[in-house]
Amino acid sequence: MKIKKILVSQPKPSSEKSPYFDLANKYDVEVVFRPFIKIEGLTSKEFRQAKIPINAHTAVIFTARTAVDHYFRLCKELRFNVPDTMKYFCVSETIAHYLQKYIIYRKRKIFYSETGHAEALLPLLAKHNKETYLYPISDVHDQKLHIPEDGSIKFTKAIMYRTVSNVIRNDEPFDYDMIILFTPSGVKSLIQSFPHFEQGNIAIGVMGGKTIEELKANGLRLDFTTSPKAPSIAAAIDQYIKEHLDDPDEPRIEQERFPKVVPEHKPIPKPKVEEKEEEPKAEVKVEEKKVAKKAPAKKTATKKAPAKKAPAKKAATKKTTKKTEK
Repeated sequence: MKIKKILVSQPKPSSEKSPYFDLANKYDVEVVFRPFIKIEGLTSKEFRQAKIPINAHTAVIFTARTAVDHYFRLCKELRFNVPDTMKYFCVSETIAHYLQKYIIYRKRKIFYSETGHAEALLPLLAKHNKETYLYPISDVHDQKLHIPEDGSIKFTKAIMYRTVSNVIRNDEPFDYDMIILFTPSGVKSLIQSFPHFEQGNIAIGVMGGKTIEELKANGLRLDFTTSPKAPSIAAAIDQYIKEHLDDPDEPRIEQERFPKVVPEHKPIPKPKVEEKEEEPKAEVKVEEKKVAKKAPAKKTATKKAPAKKAPAKKAATKKTTKKTEK
């Protein structure tokens, strides 16, 4: 099936240089950004129940910008002043530069993977094995960073935020040819929005091993994912569309939700009432036409009769007068 409309379950990129916009221009497709999940931070009261002392750690590991935001938010709520000696280890250079939002960027205390992969960060963690690491994560997460638990690296996982389903509203149209999912929570949100979801000819692309497991657990078909030839999800979309350009178009399946059953109770007697009101008006018009036709027939008959008789009488009187005179 030819792809015309793609749903990406993420917020719209702030930059116009996003590869999704390039795909839209390249294949003349419509790309809609609609996050299936939203992030909620744990309150300071909830975090205290975990009994994790933030001040007992000398370094922090960041694998996402969301983790950076909620780490500094909780530190503020817990009234913990982050010391200048704190060290930060980031999965990518982008996350490392994002730290400038909260601290002064110094190379001597900020480290990041040069390749952008989590595995490349492990040698840096092992090199600074005297540090005690705090690893902020979500309640549901893919383990991008597999830290060995043999004691060579001292670290503590701390759940600081959670993912919540962002259910699709009833008034939102759902006429997509392709859906892109990034997390297991995104799959759950899709099923929650459409309890009787039928995939049919809709192509589904996902990212991450746990997301694939959640997709299959819900009986859905995996059409494509990232691979060595297509390391990013945008590259995987490009590859899939290119392979299916010549496919014939198929009818789209309209997904039904529970609330859509309600409109069946709408009253439908309105057209019948209008027909009853129009019937007497039609009869009156017919009667008026009949009366109008009969009226002129009588008038013409009365006018023609005296016109013929009058001259006949005058002619007879003239003849009689002539005879008498003779």
